[in-house]
Amino acid sequence: MESSNSASETRNTEKESPLSEPLNSKESLNKFKFEVYGEEIITKEVKQSRNSGRIYLPPDWIGKQIKLIRID
Repeated sequence: MESSNSASETRNTEKESPLSEPLNSKESLNKFKFEVYGEEIITKEVKQSRNSGRIYLPPDWIGKQIKLIRID
């Protein structure tokens, strides 16, 4: 039988880790898992550009195919 300390530690871990939330939670219904194969990965923040957003990429990526995944 688990002690009360380890049970409370488990509850705290479940709250902090998004992977331990139940699959039927409202937030996880809007998330998808992707498996992508590629050459490089860069994490960037989208910047305001008039009425749209903009991401600057390295010049050696010009002419290459990319895929964008919105994380949050």
